[in-house]
Amino acid sequence: MRKHILTIVSILTVVLLVTSCGAQKKGSSPANSSTSTSATGPTASQWKAGVKGTWVLQSVERQDIPQSYVIKNIFDEAPVDCFIGSVWNLPGGNHRGSITFNSSGTLCANGAVRTIVWSIYNPGNMGGNPEFQFKKIYAGDKASNVTSGYRLELSYADDSRLDMKMPIPLNDGKTGYLLFNFAKTN
Repeated sequence: MRKHILTIVSILTVVLLVTSCGAQKKGSSPANSSTSTSATGPTASQWKAGVKGTWVLQSVERQDIPQSYVIKNIFDEAPVDCFIGSVWNLPGGNHRGSITFNSSGTLCANGAVRTIVWSIYNPGNMGGNPEFQFKKIYAGDKASNVTSGYRLELSYADDSRLDMKMPIPLNDGKTGYLLFNFAKTN
């Protein structure tokens, strides 16, 4: 009898702990505030301020991607190596920026400039963290008519460094990442 009572009390304690933690997490809403940092990281507004500027892509590293796995190109544009050294101009205001390529190679277009419109995706109450998103705008296109784009997870930003990562779905159903390491130029 005593074991049964102890088991019931233990189960009730676990249920109370789980429900109280869930309510506490849901009740606190600093993620919706534009001035405070949430327990999961900076808000979309804070990321937006941290990302603005001109950045040079210093390196792209693989995380949890086998060396034998071939990545032909990124952003439906060019091989990863062509992006090394590219300058990403991410101004404030209308968020129309650019990527300028500075690598030469077989498939690289050294000196090419790709116009982009960028923003910080805010998942709001849906859960998740803010993400950097952009879409390429070609001559004659209006940003509002372009329906496809790209999202990168934001990892770190300060006055001199910006780190983002791009999920890469692998053949085995797992996800690896390309880690983009930027340095600020101004």
